[in-house]
Amino acid sequence: MAENKVIDINMHFLPTDLFTNEEVLHGFLYSAPIAFGMKAYIDKTPDGAKDQLILEYPEGKQILNYVEGDYTLETKLQAMDENGVDIALLRMPVWQEWLSLDTCKIVNDQASEMCKRSNGRLYANAVVPPWGRAEDVAELERCIDELGMVGVQLACCYGDRFLDDDMFKPYLKVLNEKKIPAVIHHTPGQNAYANFDEYTVLRRELGRIHAQAAAVGREIYSGMFDEFPNLKFIHTMFGGNWFGLQNILAPHKSTKKKEAMNRLATNVDHEAYDRYLTNNLFFDMTHPMSWGKDQLECAAKVCGADHLLLGSSFPVFYEWMARSVESINAMDVPQEDKDLMLGGNAAKLFNL
Repeated sequence: MAENKVIDINMHFLPTDLFTNEEVLHGFLYSAPIAFGMKAYIDKTPDGAKDQLILEYPEGKQILNYVEGDYTLETKLQAMDENGVDIALLRMPVWQEWLSLDTCKIVNDQASEMCKRSNGRLYANAVVPPWGRAEDVAELERCIDELGMVGVQLACCYGDRFLDDDMFKPYLKVLNEKKIPAVIHHTPGQNAYANFDEYTVLRRELGRIHAQAAAVGREIYSGMFDEFPNLKFIHTMFGGNWFGLQNILAPHKSTKKKEAMNRLATNVDHEAYDRYLTNNLFFDMTHPMSWGKDQLECAAKVCGADHLLLGSSFPVFYEWMARSVESINAMDVPQEDKDLMLGGNAAKLFNL
């Protein structure tokens, strides 16, 4: 059992031959929606020492960088050992929004092989196109039943379509019936980017937060969890700072006097709102040190320590993993709450 282990649910995985296998590289490069303003290409790191896969959105402004050599098993295990992480769950960083089924199979096979070589330190989430076609479901079943994967991953939106869209229902129906948890990763190129794409920090942080907050809100107010009550969604970036939005975005009801009209009328009442947040929605703390101690404690108070899971996004920054565990341990909350956030919740949700 893994209840008392430190579990990082957000460790990035890429095929180890991404930069040397033309089939794999092209599967990534040409899946990005170039016709819609994105640009994907290979270039050197600024010091010229390594290759990197770069995604620009809008063109000319970098939004994603994958650096050769950062994603090996040895790099992962060394960082885990140095920073007190017992177990990590692998996921594709962002690119799963676009990958074809054939490329997904390559990713899944390589992730499974890395997990086997990790001696129980690594588990993986399946990468599958979210359409619910027979071939997609077959790949999902292969990943869970044959490759031993513990969950599935989704993007919070695909282009301008969020997971409450009817097009995803066939796939969500399968996840609901099989009770497979889903990590919902942010996307780097969606939602009002023209408002802040000039500034690097806003583009690379606020953009992801904005997309996740929109995703969580749409999932709640669509009522989709009434149709799929077994879904367990774990959103990155604290669900787009959901701890700061939870009350203001809740259904409003006047108690002092009847209003002339309800300007915030919704199809979801407060009981349903609370039920979805209790049963269906969980939040990846996504490099906790970045948020600050006060914000972490606010998140635990508002969302509940039993709904927060440690995720470092390693290897985007080594520092994020290095300070994630210590940031949770520094919180002024009971030790049992720290234990839940550090690994207890992950062990339960992913049945580790």
